[in-house]
Amino acid sequence: MARAEEHGDRSRRESRHDEQAVRPGTLLVSATDLVESSFRRTVVYIVEHNDAGSLGVVLNRPSDTALRDVLPRWSDLAAAPRALYLGGPVKRDAALCLATVKAGTAVEKVRGLRRVDGRVALLDLDSDPDVIGPLVEGIRVFAGYAGWTFGQLAGELERGDWIVLSALPTDPIAGRTDLWAQVLRRQPLPLSLLATHPIELERN
Repeated sequence: MARAEEHGDRSRRESRHDEQAVRPGTLLVSATDLVESSFRRTVVYIVEHNDAGSLGVVLNRPSDTALRDVLPRWSDLAAAPRALYLGGPVKRDAALCLATVKAGTAVEKVRGLRRVDGRVALLDLDSDPDVIGPLVEGIRVFAGYAGWTFGQLAGELERGDWIVLSALPTDPIAGRTDLWAQVLRRQPLPLSLLATHPIELERN
């Protein structure tokens, strides 16, 4: 990961977390001094985390492509904005879908849904939208994903590239809000102060 040296020590102190805190359903929030364009001010939702590595999707990178243009069957169930999201740099030609199910839904009994954590599930896009529709608050479809091999994410956490935080079930279907700032703002002090960090430091 490319990094800005200015403010680096502070960010590393504030964002260092043990890798064991990472699990399916947690968020990786990019540190304030992470400048790589692919991940700057991103919020990554971890879908898988095991001995083979980690997989997640970037929650706050909508594309200019309307979901109805690529997956019209699912467009009506998508949360606003109904766009295809850019989940990460790996396999951009593949789609991955997260659904936030309604409270009380027995995910394990629904064909086409696989629980990630709590009310968030992976959705098989070959399943029937008419069956899934009444069970979900909304879905989000991602092109590509972010992936880490075994030990790679641990190294990035050790450098302080990411802040590991708990997710809300509605985070995967959040709209055009500044999700990066919103997630930080709901944390206790002093972490919540990072939400006020300027988007482009060089302009200040």
